[in-house]
Amino acid sequence: MSTEPLIPKHGGYRKLKSFQIAQLVYDVTVRFCDRYIDKRSRTHDQMVQAARSGVQNIAEGSQASGTSKKTELKLTSVARASLEELRLDYEDFLRQRELPEWWPDHPALLRFKALRCSSLLELRQWVAAEQKQHRPTQTSTDSTSQVSVPVIQCQSVPVPVFVANASLSLINLCCYLLDRQIEALAKSFETEGGFTERLYRVRSAHRRSNS
Repeated sequence: MSTEPLIPKHGGYRKLKSFQIAQLVYDVTVRFCDRYIDKRSRTHDQMVQAARSGVQNIAEGSQASGTSKKTELKLTSVARASLEELRLDYEDFLRQRELPEWWPDHPALLRFKALRCSSLLELRQWVAAEQKQHRPTQTSTDSTSQVSVPVIQCQSVPVPVFVANASLSLINLCCYLLDRQIEALAKSFETEGGFTERLYRVRSAHRRSNS
């Protein structure tokens, strides 16, 4: 007799790395928009809703997987599309204000990735630490020659630059994980089918065991 359950284990989305990162992106985006985007603008609402959609659709898809792999695949794809929209909004924010979008190997971004932040508090702490490193020092004067020697090594970096680039890094990682998730779901659906196929297998096994 087949031991395949009619409704397999499902949900468990809180353990998904993609969900955890998407949730952090949502928390960061809400705070970012409240601070740096006009609350009366459509961009504010669109960014928050795109971030929320990423989180909610991962959760809803995971919960629906018990009876519909097709729905899980669809909703996970919606989450991926929402985060792509959010990525473009962050890129637009930097470009339109002539602020730098960092390359993946930017030193500050490498330090951020190494921390593997999992909360808004940890991201704030990273921003505070980076601000200290990027804070320009004052011009000093040599006491013997009375010559002013500039020792400023870098310009002050606005906080939105740190947060926007960190958000882009998180979104990139989440999109990568969702791409892999979607690929695995598609392969599973192709080889195993969905609820209808599973129902047929379970019923067939039940009939054989009673014959």
